[in-house]
Amino acid sequence: MSFKTMLKSLNFWKSVFWLGFSFLILYNIISMLFEYGSFDFSLYFSERTENGKLLRFIIGQFLAAFAYGFILSLGQFRINQKKQ
Repeated sequence: MSFKTMLKSLNFWKSVFWLGFSFLILYNIISMLFEYGSFDFSLYFSERTENGKLLRFIIGQFLAAFAYGFILSLGQFRINQKKQ
């Protein structure tokens, strides 16, 4: 499967979405636990979105989730390609 064919595959983009989404959730929970020692969602998100940082927070979260999901999905599809 070539790179262009892989990018056209719906399964590839589903994998990107779900891996990125799970990374986003786990990353925020783990960061919250390390920084505050508990599940303090309101403090965690208020510190990251106050003083006009909301857009930066949202864009950063989506870019990180997309990059993580894309890289892992690409690796998974390449490994499956080599097995076939």
